[in-house]
Amino acid sequence: MITEPEQRTKTRPADNPKAKQTKEMRKQAGKWLSARREAAGITQAQLAEQVGYRYYTFVSQVEGGHGRVPSEHFQQWADCIGVPRQDFAKMLLRFYEPDVFRLLFPSDVTGRA
Repeated sequence: MITEPEQRTKTRPADNPKAKQTKEMRKQAGKWLSARREAAGITQAQLAEQVGYRYYTFVSQVEGGHGRVPSEHFQQWADCIGVPRQDFAKMLLRFYEPDVFRLLFPSDVTGRA
């Protein structure tokens, strides 16, 4: 006798709280990046060209929270938007890997060492 498979109880990605947090953090990162780029007085197309991307739409996707800056491009992005490299990496770590950020910089999270 063939029986129906057990109903799956896994959470869909859209319902996963961690996925929602990740999406929100990427949006915040995108807003921060967009503000820094605009403060530097360059367009998405100019940033893309300076970093070496073929299409500016990648910058648009990152700023919209639909992607992230690849770590191997942190230096170029930081230099293009005028943010010190370490500050840039630290800020993106806060957005992209908040658990790792809390481990490395607990005083930045709690206000104490």
